[in-house]
Amino acid sequence: METQVTEIAPEVYRLSTYVSDADIVFNQFLVAADEPLLFHSGPRALFPVVSAAVARIVPVPELRWITFGHVEADECGAMNLWLAAAPRAEVAHGALGCAVSVADLADRPPRPLQDGEVLDLGGRRIRRIETPHVPHGWDAGLVYEETTGTLLCGDLFTAVGAGPAITEQEITGPALQAEDLFRATCLTPATGPTIRALADLRPATLGLMHGPAFTGDCAQALADLGDAYDQRLATEGARLHGPVAPGSG
Repeated sequence: METQVTEIAPEVYRLSTYVSDADIVFNQFLVAADEPLLFHSGPRALFPVVSAAVARIVPVPELRWITFGHVEADECGAMNLWLAAAPRAEVAHGALGCAVSVADLADRPPRPLQDGEVLDLGGRRIRRIETPHVPHGWDAGLVYEETTGTLLCGDLFTAVGAGPAITEQEITGPALQAEDLFRATCLTPATGPTIRALADLRPATLGLMHGPAFTGDCAQALADLGDAYDQRLATEGARLHGPVAPGSG
């Protein structure tokens, strides 16, 4: 396996490893700044190739922050390997996730982040956005790089296959096809509204964990995905409980 490096926005790099057995890419994102930040640690097995890719951009010991969307092996499995390789690094995660998981799992105490809190990296600004159970995980959240308008959106828009590094092609259809395969998203009344609220950021780039970076109409893509999950929730509700007559309930 080889990790490909692509600059998807100024000083924001996609580190992508295609795993053929699973037919899916695993992406990490490096924000190069005075205090470099890595979003997603990747699983432990990918640490050698991903850390070699990071070293092509910044020395690994200079990493200052390690963060991720939610506690899951491909998001934070190599967390402690990065902490060992970067003595000044801290894990930064949502306050809830730190309380219930990361404070126990991490080899050094994490930095809890509140919803909307910003880490000033020196040249780049990372904002934590809580999205509980979207797409999955009680502690789920995303990060938004404010200066470039890059939303690092974790498992949202997951797609299968190798694919390009960057695309302007439609990404909602492939994401729904992958959802049919994996059934990974929590369908709740909050799912669609939470995703549509991200469209208000008007991001310029979406950094997908399992798929290409998207540089088309990001707000529309987020709105379309939110609408699609609303429809799926309504369909599933009708299947389980039958249609609701107008004016009832």
